[in-house]
Amino acid sequence: MALKIEIFTDGACSGNPGKGGYGILMKVPEKNYEKRYSQGFRMTTNNRMELLAVIVALEKLKSTENDIHIYTDSKYVSDAINQKWIYGWIKKGFKNVKNPDLWKRMVPLIKAHQTTFHWVKGHAGHLENEICDELAVKAAQTEPLLIDEFFEHQQNGGLF
Repeated sequence: MALKIEIFTDGACSGNPGKGGYGILMKVPEKNYEKRYSQGFRMTTNNRMELLAVIVALEKLKSTENDIHIYTDSKYVSDAINQKWIYGWIKKGFKNVKNPDLWKRMVPLIKAHQTTFHWVKGHAGHLENEICDELAVKAAQTEPLLIDEFFEHQQNGGLF
């Protein structure tokens, strides 16, 4: 029996680029179950954290049979899917697209799962979005921070 799983995500960055983090709240309403995740990075961008939150949440799912609803305050993420921009990016091999490593990681996940993306206004009192924001901000401030390898490699001009 397919379950409805609600995934709420947010990304945060102190400086852009700067220290960043993501927050995830996953809920299964009919089972009254929820789980929270977060992680911080020493140098990244807000958009990368918004994307990574969705990716990590989808990677945590154990079944592809459920009805997945993703709530994000990122127009960058929600519009890429809902406006179908991602399909053009795929056709062009993600040429001239920011964060190609993360988009390429997301594509098989959204193909594998039955996903619906919902945009919510950030910092507007949406309870689950506020929880995710708090998780993301705290993660960005909590050592040890992970290294966003792709981003830092790009920032260094691919030198090392």
